[in-house]
Amino acid sequence: MAIHFDILTLFPEMFKGVFEESIIKRARERGLVSIAIHNIRDYATGKHKVTDDYPYGGGGGMVMKPEPIFRAVESILGLEEGQKPQVPVILLSPKGRLFTQEVAWELSRHNRIVLICGHYEGVDERVRLYLANDEISIGDYILTGGEIPAMVIVDAVTRLIPGVLGDPAAAFEDSFSQGLLEYPHYTRPADFRGYKVPEVLLSGNHAAIARWRRQQSILITWQRRPDLLKKACLTEEEKEFLRKLEEGEITLPS
Repeated sequence: MAIHFDILTLFPEMFKGVFEESIIKRARERGLVSIAIHNIRDYATGKHKVTDDYPYGGGGGMVMKPEPIFRAVESILGLEEGQKPQVPVILLSPKGRLFTQEVAWELSRHNRIVLICGHYEGVDERVRLYLANDEISIGDYILTGGEIPAMVIVDAVTRLIPGVLGDPAAAFEDSFSQGLLEYPHYTRPADFRGYKVPEVLLSGNHAAIARWRRQQSILITWQRRPDLLKKACLTEEEKEFLRKLEEGEITLPS
């Protein structure tokens, strides 16, 4: 399966280089993902290609106009005026639903995704009401525009496309993929300045290593993101391990 991303932006230069390195570059070269950057100004009319205007009702800042965005989406998807898109058309906005690994998995099931990058004070509400069919935020903070969120979504979703990662299991072991933060990683040397790799990782006992890693994931999640544990799928043994953590029956490393 391959996915095509259409990104609508007022600042296409921001994307130069971002998708031309590392995993995304290799995925594009192998035909697993394709990305088209569309300049919203190309769909504006008039001599000056105006894409923003003052807000009705007063207030500071400028608002992105609806006409160029509607024209861009309809042209890109080959839609008649007023025809509803049949693929995800996502408005990137602080008011959208929170982007999570679960949402990334959801989006990875589509073969085409349109991302609309908001800017200035925001986008005319009619884009959200009558054009976009989803609205996503990457976090509870304010960014200059939707360009960086678009990069984040493309990166996160691309990793989930079968064949993109060298190890097919890698996407399932990443932080958040199983509702937990990822376990610690170590590599050579086994002893660096007296800081030693945990003995279990040198044991060759794969069952013991898997158990240690899982417990470490639970421990780190409990310490840093306990909210994630409410939805994590744990075995009875792991629930007992978590109970002992919560009740102080397990001595944590200093």
